[in-house]
Amino acid sequence: MAKVFDRIDDHLRRWVAEQRLYFVGTAPLAGEGHVNVSPKGPIETLAVLDDHTVAYLDMVGSGAETIAHLRENGRIVVMFCAFDGPPRIVRLHGRASVLPATDPLAARFDPPEHAVRSVIRIDVERIADSCGYGVPLMRFDGKRDQYDAWVDKKARDGGFDEYIAEKNALSIDGLPAV
Repeated sequence: MAKVFDRIDDHLRRWVAEQRLYFVGTAPLAGEGHVNVSPKGPIETLAVLDDHTVAYLDMVGSGAETIAHLRENGRIVVMFCAFDGPPRIVRLHGRASVLPATDPLAARFDPPEHAVRSVIRIDVERIADSCGYGVPLMRFDGKRDQYDAWVDKKARDGGFDEYIAEKNALSIDGLPAV
């Protein structure tokens, strides 16, 4: 049932673009460190750059585990699940680098500039799918508006510098992040 792909072809690019969200998984080198899985979205915050490269916008948030893990070891997996239509899971395993929000790659996304913390660029080493039979059928009712309201309030109140310094400087395991 599972298939390993040589590259991210046009068919797979279209399928990825149809998903509503994706998940990012990282882990520290230390065995006692915490593995992290984060939901990301909307899908427009991710771009397939070529057959073996993807990037996504890392938005300001309550933690910075992904950045800390990537700075330490670069290992990452991005997972997509079909919540409607035929069942399918696709995983992109690779090595990632953390680029500043000012990197020219960020311009590709047309983001709300005050909320982008960094750009994550992934050199994809393994592309595989699996059946997805265990993924439930779920309906997309719309985007939540709480994050956008929080971002707008932070921007009005002077930005994110203090928040990032307090909440994103270290991972929960004490690794340097932002």
